[in-house]
Amino acid sequence: MARTNKKKNAAPKLYADRLAAARERMASKKLAGYLVTNHMDYHYLTGFTGEDSALLLTPRRAYVISDTRFEEALRQECPWVPTVMRKALIEDAIGALCGRLKLDRVGIQADHMTLSSHQTLRKAAKPTKLVSAPPIVNGQRLCKDNSELKILDQAIKIAQDAFKAMCRSIRVGQTEQQLAARLEYEMQKRGATGPAFPTIVAEGPNAALPHAHPGARKVKKGSAILFDWGATYRFYRSDLTRMVFVGTIPPKIRKIYGVVLEAQQKAIAAIRPGVRGFDVDGVARKHIKKAGYGKYFGHGTGHGLGLDVHEAPAVSFRSQKEKLEPGMVVTVEPGIYLPGIGGVRIEDDVLVTADGHRVLSSLSTEMSDAVLK
Repeated sequence: MARTNKKKNAAPKLYADRLAAARERMASKKLAGYLVTNHMDYHYLTGFTGEDSALLLTPRRAYVISDTRFEEALRQECPWVPTVMRKALIEDAIGALCGRLKLDRVGIQADHMTLSSHQTLRKAAKPTKLVSAPPIVNGQRLCKDNSELKILDQAIKIAQDAFKAMCRSIRVGQTEQQLAARLEYEMQKRGATGPAFPTIVAEGPNAALPHAHPGARKVKKGSAILFDWGATYRFYRSDLTRMVFVGTIPPKIRKIYGVVLEAQQKAIAAIRPGVRGFDVDGVARKHIKKAGYGKYFGHGTGHGLGLDVHEAPAVSFRSQKEKLEPGMVVTVEPGIYLPGIGGVRIEDDVLVTADGHRVLSSLSTEMSDAVLK
């Protein structure tokens, strides 16, 4: 059995507006209910931070299904939301709620539900029919509102200030792991709840691995070090990449740095409403290919950024349909990776505006500024 706590308070305007928009999308798909199981999606709609929970949206109400671990958090974060506190499987509690509300057709987030969970829920919810629904909430999250942009700005500031502080502490003999730990400490010192993703620190040849794991490799004179990091602040993520050179710049790295920087600048300049992510990617890819390094740039040029570090829209050779819209925030991060030698990637966070774009990050990308004396 599950316990239902009814609430009568009105939702704050921010969440009321988001829920209303989700209901409009739900109605257009002729759904009696919509089950949100993606943690960041139900956080976006209600402000609730607890995991292992779900949100059932109906035309008139929204119910959070959770357990007693999060009872106090629910009271503090979203006291206006009716809650169902389960004592057994969450699927049983959801199924019972669907039956009590007499919902005939409920959309589910198929990408955020295991096959086992779906099978259990399908049995528990009978006679409610479960159907795979399009990304209703994800579609809303594509374009950030002013409140989200303020949080993103702070997440970026924290990451940038932490990077500057970490750079001042770099010494010959330190390991990649030590530098990653220092960078994450500096971010948390400034208000981050943690890194946006596992911090990448790659010295020398390790930088030829786009997603290298920090290890025992040490900084030395003449090191070229790639840093890819970001801060999580109020659940929103920043994502940046910069190079640091210890004393001197290796000649081969110097050459590809200029190519990558120009490719990034050209791609950023191409960002505006109506342009496909495919086209922005193509600008960077064409420049790198023309310079003779096409086969050394294998990943996409960027991705959406917000509550998840990788979200829509993609800025990639695969994203041929998605068009950029005002309010979207994307990364722009072309790179060149030379096996056995090293790699260069430069990444900034960019907002699509009504008449073009605005670069949200502000760390210098000048090669000379990246050299530690």
